[in-house]
Amino acid sequence: MIQSPLPSDDGNAAYHDEAERVEQIVGSGPRGAIAVAGIATAIVIGMWYAFYFLVFLPRGVIQ
Repeated sequence: MIQSPLPSDDGNAAYHDEAERVEQIVGSGPRGAIAVAGIATAIVIGMWYAFYFLVFLPRGVIQ
């Protein structure tokens, strides 16, 4: 990521404010990514159970 100071009257104050804001965002953690991964995992597990109960069990025991 390229970080260059924003033009302002007091020099680097805007740069420090932006860096502080970025640190705050990064410090809060990857909640969105974890939520998406959790939802995707739940969908895959749900599909597996659906195939198991709707396809494999109705066919019966393999002889």
